Amino acid sequence: MSKRNTQQRRHQIVSQLLEEGEVSVDQLAQRFSASEVTIRKDLTALEKSGQLLRRYGGAVPMPQDLVSDSNEIGSEDTSTCKLAIAKAAAERIRDHNRIIIDSGSTTGALLPALNQKHGLVVMTNSIKVANALLELENEPTLLMTGGTWDPHSEAFQGQVAEQVLRSYDFDQLFIGADGVDLARGTTTFNELIGLSRQMAELAREVVVMIESDKIGRRIPNMELGWDSIDTLITDANLSPEAKAAIERQGVTVIAAPLSESTNKF
Repeated sequence: MSKRNTQQRRHQIVSQLLEEGEVSVDQLAQRFSASEVTIRKDLTALEKSGQLLRRYGGAVPMPQDLVSDSNEIGSEDTSTCKLAIAKAAAERIRDHNRIIIDSGSTTGALLPALNQKHGLVVMTNSIKVANALLELENEPTLLMTGGTWDPHSEAFQGQVAEQVLRSYDFDQLFIGADGVDLARGTTTFNELIGLSRQMAELAREVVVMIESDKIGRRIPNMELGWDSIDTLITDANLSPEAKAAIERQGVTVIAAPLSESTNKF
């Protein structure tokens, strides 16, 4: 099928979703005479562009508060927040630590700071993270999980990745999240959460890196419960009420200051 037809089909999927409030993979496959694999690829692409939210077996419209947030990605304010969070996270890493860096843009902001560290061993499931690590002057020892490539998270997932992880132990895990449920823990759009939980089990300190505007989001897919998290690093825009609620869960909260110093490490 041509690229034009693919774009037309995806446009029609969004239109149907807005009209009906929910769509299923098998329903769409029948309507467009397409395979379920093709429809799942469509839904994944549409979710990545912020036009819908995946659900098991289908999709629903993207909540309005998340739509407005997604439009801010890449803005100067967002970048400043991520850099502040990364700077605070880097201060927790000692030379010769064995760490895991999960895929994601917030955890990715941590990578330039690693150039100031020596003797690190870094495990990741992200090709982007791996390539960035290889560009560092103080190149760390790089470990890759391998596994099944997941185009949604742009990272390796699955049982093979989990088995590789179990061969090691780590000082720290640095992991992001799509949201934080103040009562339960971190949440994610991704339904593949087994590897994240395996990472948390193998690290002596689990550090969640997340911007403050994502705290309070209740996304259905639970990733890590509060009992699996040691430290949460966010930006200084975190409300005192949210900070107190997280600390009541026994988690250390660091609200990184936003300043010009975050522009470089």
